[in-house]
Amino acid sequence: MTLWKDIQYKLLKSGNKLSLLIGINVIVYLAINIFAVFEQLFRGFGNSIILSYTNEFLLLPAYLPKLAVRFWTPFTYMFMHAGVFHILFNMLWLYWMGQIFEEYLGNKRTIGLYIIGGLAGGLLFVACYNIIPAFTSINAAANGVIVGASASVMAIVVATATLLPNYTISLILIGPVKLKWLVLFYVVIDFLGVAGSNAGGEIAHLGGALFGFIYIKQLQKGRDWIGGINKLFEPKPQMKIVNNGVGSTQRKASGKPKQEDVDRILDKISGSGYDSLTKQEKETLFSASNNNEG
Repeated sequence: MTLWKDIQYKLLKSGNKLSLLIGINVIVYLAINIFAVFEQLFRGFGNSIILSYTNEFLLLPAYLPKLAVRFWTPFTYMFMHAGVFHILFNMLWLYWMGQIFEEYLGNKRTIGLYIIGGLAGGLLFVACYNIIPAFTSINAAANGVIVGASASVMAIVVATATLLPNYTISLILIGPVKLKWLVLFYVVIDFLGVAGSNAGGEIAHLGGALFGFIYIKQLQKGRDWIGGINKLFEPKPQMKIVNNGVGSTQRKASGKPKQEDVDRILDKISGSGYDSLTKQEKETLFSASNNNEG
């Protein structure tokens, strides 16, 4: 029971948005595939009704008439995965880049960016499969589906690189690499893959990446597009009793950093990196990430 309590705390009470997102993805994957394995042991391998139904009703189709009656799939597909390595690498990227993202902007934007990034990737996939001649000429939308959190993860990865282009990480066998070059490499690979066998998936990656880039650019201008989504996942404030009697002291409201100061600091990070900030600027950014309800 201690393990179960630890999992409950990590997912629901710790306030860690990355743990919540990773936990949902892992639980969904295990719940579907563990039951599917037991089913196939008794019915025969390659004949899973569970997998057939989940693929039919939870993956995102490009065929518009089918999408109209599977209107929930733009949300469900981003929590589904096609295999162990698919979910493993997606969750590793989400964890690594998500930690950097939250270190500088706090954790109040993570879930919103994940969801809208996934929706943007799904929208671009559906649009391309129904508009671009290369796909319409072979009626690719009829059987085209996408699955996975890759578009959502790409939104967070590209958002992090856009905010901190000169942030350096060490890669095995390669050494230190700046985020901007690492992300540019993956975006180019995704673009080249649009003409390959996984065209739908690569298009979705690009859609998520595009949203991550635009979101940070708009945030640096003082416009936070995902603030409303984050409020849905914030715990409700508890009632507080305040003693206003004679002689009582009241805590002064701490001043919230001005938006123009935060924007200036974000612009400075984008141009010359986080290390160029002064101690006061770092404290201002940290204060903003803790106080900003968006």
